[in-house]
Amino acid sequence: MKYFLLILVSVCCVFHQCQSQTKSSNPKDTTKMNKENNPVYSRTDTSRVKISNEEWQKVLPEDVYYIARQKGTERPWTSKYENFKEVGTYYCAACGNPLFKSDTKFESGCGWPSFYEPISKTSIIYKEDKSHGMVRTEVECGRCEAHLGHVFDDGPPPTGLRYCINGVILDFEKAQKAEKQYNDENKK
Repeated sequence: MKYFLLILVSVCCVFHQCQSQTKSSNPKDTTKMNKENNPVYSRTDTSRVKISNEEWQKVLPEDVYYIARQKGTERPWTSKYENFKEVGTYYCAACGNPLFKSDTKFESGCGWPSFYEPISKTSIIYKEDKSHGMVRTEVECGRCEAHLGHVFDDGPPPTGLRYCINGVILDFEKAQKAEKQYNDENKK
C-alpha cells in the first residue's frame, strides 16, 4: 500500500508540474515562421549553433522559444504529432537538426510524441535533470542545445528507451519517396 501511494503521489506531481509549466499551444504555423526568420535553421548544416537567448527570442515563435530555451513543457495530448502517422523525418524546430525517423515513433500513451531511437548519436545531448524533486535524463538538440524533452528506460525493443518529446519543438518533413509512391498509386 505504501508503494501504491508513493507511485500515485509521484504521478500527480508529474502531471501538476506539466500543467503548471505549460502555455497554451499556438495554432498558427510556427514552422513556416521559424524558417523564414531564422538564419540558423538548416536541415543540412551540422555545425554547432551558439547564439544568445535574446537572439533566439527574436527568431523563434513564442511557443517554440518557451520549450527550447526556457525548458517548458506543452500540455499532454495537445501536440499535432501525438497521433501523427506520416512517414518521414522529425527535425528540431529551432535549428533544423535531424532528430528522429518516423519508423522509430510509437504510441506510448504518455501524451507526448514518443520515439525509441534518435536518428544518430550526435543528434541528441543527454543531461541530468534534478528539477521538480525528480532525477531524470533531459534530452537536448545536439546542434543548438534546445530542450526537447526527456528519455526514460521504459520503451519498446530494440532500445528499451522512450524519448518523450515536446511536439512544439519538432518540425516534420514527409518522406518524398513514400509520397511519390502514394501519389502514383492513387492516380491509377
